[in-house]
Amino acid sequence: MPRKTVARTARLASIPLGVAGRAVGGWGKRLAGQSADKVSAELSARTAEQVFAVLGQLKGGAMKFGQALSVFEAAVPDELAEPYREALTRLQSAAPPMSASTMHRVLAQQLGSGWRKRFTEFDDQPAAAASIGQVHRAVWHDGREVAVKVQYPGADEALLSDLRQLQRFSKLFQPLVPGMEIKPLLRELADRMVEELDYRAEAENQRTFAKAFAGDPHVLVPRVVASAPKVTVTEWVAGKPLSEIIRAGGRAERDGAGKLLCEFHFSSPARVGLLHSDPHPGNFMITPDGRLCVIDFGAVARLPEGLPRPLGVMTRLSIEGRSADLLRLMRDEGFVRAGMELDAEDVLAYLAPFAEPAAVETFHFSRRWMQRQAERVGGGQDFKTGRSLNLPPQYLLIQRVTAGATGILCQLDAHFSMRPIISRWQPGFADEAA
Repeated sequence: MPRKTVARTARLASIPLGVAGRAVGGWGKRLAGQSADKVSAELSARTAEQVFAVLGQLKGGAMKFGQALSVFEAAVPDELAEPYREALTRLQSAAPPMSASTMHRVLAQQLGSGWRKRFTEFDDQPAAAASIGQVHRAVWHDGREVAVKVQYPGADEALLSDLRQLQRFSKLFQPLVPGMEIKPLLRELADRMVEELDYRAEAENQRTFAKAFAGDPHVLVPRVVASAPKVTVTEWVAGKPLSEIIRAGGRAERDGAGKLLCEFHFSSPARVGLLHSDPHPGNFMITPDGRLCVIDFGAVARLPEGLPRPLGVMTRLSIEGRSADLLRLMRDEGFVRAGMELDAEDVLAYLAPFAEPAAVETFHFSRRWMQRQAERVGGGQDFKTGRSLNLPPQYLLIQRVTAGATGILCQLDAHFSMRPIISRWQPGFADEAA
């Protein structure tokens, strides 16, 4: 991982500089007679490849930002998305690995100079590489297969620096996630980064989830075997990554994975008091026995009382078309900016489409549905209404995680019944009276 701020800033700056250079070259090609569509497609493809190369090589906050973007690619119009889709999706589970000697040095620092004695086998070739660490397959001294996650040296120095620099170029990335503000996403990621750097905290989160879901027929959370500030050892689980199902899964696989992911998202706060807050397909897979395996618990939202009840009531009021009651509740809960005058029907028109998955017997989560939501909140009356609304601080992370999970469901193109899941796990939704 490049550690010096100057070097990292220079690489991040190469993205907008590269885009500008390609735009000039593209204008020259148009003057030479090439079609605008052909030139535009070529520019998009080369820009996407550069984005992946820079964010992936830098890892750290740069790659974490790329992973966060990747779950929202479903909102990008198809004619623009294809060049970016593969490059961003690759950020969900792949990155250039650190050397074996560097990885051994970290293990010695964290587990002691005799770290090898804890394992009967250890594969120096990483099984996966992500934003702040890479994973190796090994066999623990008691014979259990384990996954060993090792943090990249310099990750702590690079994370926040990356995110500060990326805010300077936020407009460049806006076309990748229409309908969503990039700068608040970067600020929220920065707030979570310090937590993710301490693998002991992550291990404690994972132990809590593993205990709550122990023996569950639908969800598997690997147990923690050992932990240190920059190394965790957990049980190894084999399965098919959601990214693979998104790419080539059959209808039953897609629908089943979507339903499992939805239930995990809504049930966790009630069952664990925590919400898994790093939703991208690289953190989920389907095991051979059909369970959803969940990994990477560095980022969580602490919800000891479960999901907030007002969210459930707002969803139900939207479905029932009770605009006056909806606006009154939103004002009471701080969802309307101070001093703003809003028409209740405009607020209902803004929120009701988001509640649609809970309003019907079976909902089809599709890229086209997500694109429509991005299009309508990006202009017209819905845009004006959205500018008058407010998201209270306690809801920021919940909203980002829900949006990310919805993005994955749309990538899966999943069909399933969401209403029973929300009725069971979202307080306020199934109440008899608001």
